[in-house]
Amino acid sequence: MSWHRIAVDSIPPTPWRNGGGTTRELVVFPVREHWHWRMSVATIAQDGPFSVFEGVERWFAVLSGDGVRLSMGGNTHALRPDSPPLSFDGGVATQSELVGGPTEDFNLMVRQGRGHMERVHGSLALAVASGSAVALWSGEHAASATFEGATLELPPRTLAWRHLDMGGRVTLQATQGLWMEIAQ
Repeated sequence: MSWHRIAVDSIPPTPWRNGGGTTRELVVFPVREHWHWRMSVATIAQDGPFSVFEGVERWFAVLSGDGVRLSMGGNTHALRPDSPPLSFDGGVATQSELVGGPTEDFNLMVRQGRGHMERVHGSLALAVASGSAVALWSGEHAASATFEGATLELPPRTLAWRHLDMGGRVTLQATQGLWMEIAQ
């Protein structure tokens, strides 16, 4: 299977019901009504609650802005554009507080399987498992992924994803990228 590419700016933003921001849904797999996992870029425009997603593993990374504080289960997590992505239970009530204004954020939600997200600054080589879905977010600069001897070049603000029939090693190159893997 080849890589699927989605430029975030080609997706119109959908306003949140509570008026606190917008979401650009990049990919929903396999279908919107019964998704196993989804990836999106959201803009948080004001303080407020996150939507609750029972039975969902959530990953969250700040892409731009001064950052947010997420409060859940009695704990507060301060996240900035250079912070590692945060994994949390989507069923737990979560409150967001902006640090200095609106932020843009990347979200990975996994209902079936197990997700992982990490930042890519420079070059990174990883082993990937067969049967996984993998994705690379380029960030504000171009990025690339080399797998099975083929290199994928990504322009800025673009997501590429694919399923892997067999495992192997992937080499990533990005200035402000995100790497995701969903094990089935």
